[in-house]
This record gives sequence, C-alpha cells and structure tokens, in this order.
Amino acid sequence: MQSPVPAFAHTLTALSKILEKAKAYEEARKIKPEVIPQLRLIADMLPFWRQICIATDHAKGASARLAGVEVPSYPDTEQTLDELQARIAKTLAFIQTLPDSAFEGAEAKTINVKAGPRELSFPAPFYLASYAIPNFYFHVTTAYNILRSNGVEIGKTDFLGG
Repeated sequence: MQSPVPAFAHTLTALSKILEKAKAYEEARKIKPEVIPQLRLIADMLPFWRQICIATDHAKGASARLAGVEVPSYPDTEQTLDELQARIAKTLAFIQTLPDSAFEGAEAKTINVKAGPRELSFPAPFYLASYAIPNFYFHVTTAYNILRSNGVEIGKTDFLGG
C-alpha cells in the first residue's frame, strides 16, 4: 500500500499556514486568543479547535494503524491558535517518522477503530479511502470554512497549499 503520509503532510502544512493567517488576523484586530478557537459555523457543530484536533487525529491515526505502530494519544486540550499550531507540528513530526516501507503489505490488514460508542472494522484500503481520508478532509474543510466565514482572508490556494 502506498503511504498516506505525503498527502496528510501536504494538507497539514497548508493548514498550518492557514492558522498563521488566522493568528495575524487575531493580532491585527486585537481578538482575544480564546475567541477564534471557539468559533463555529452553526451552534450544533463542533468548534474550530475540535475540527483541528479531529483532523490531526485522523492523520496520525490512519498513518499509525496502516504502518502497524501505536497511535499517539493527544489530550485534546488546545485552546489557542498557538496550541493548535503545536498540535499540527507534533502530528507532522510523528507521521514523518514513518518510512514508506512501513506501509508495505498494509492492504491485507483489517483496521479496527472506535468511533464514539461503536467499534468499526474495515479492510485497510476501504478504511483509508472511505473513512480516514474523508474524515480528515471534512474536518480540515470545516476548519477552513469557520475561519473564512469569520473574515480571515484565505482562499482555495491556501487550502490546496499552493
């Protein structure tokens, strides 16, 4: 199986740059550091900070499971843009330790994950293509949309990492 690390790393790097723009926006408008992480698109949706946490969870979780190593556990306590940047950096540092060779034969694995109260089991290719990657991009996109809808000047090129 091809390593998912390059795709995750590319988008996490783009997300980090988006957070840099959010930080500049926060500073220019003298917004308190706890405000942006709590923003939501709609009341019943998870806040910005959780979108970042879940996106990084999918990147590190999928990479680790497919490589056959333990998934690092993060406490989900980030409440500022600086703390969220650190989480992205920590995730990038972890996934980039996984060599391409760690994914050899991964397509034959069965991946088991806990999603809330449910235990899910997938053939590895289906897990990656139909669960991990869509969830990763859903939360990255939602984080982008939260910032964009609140005035941070970002666009498609920022999202794509161009």
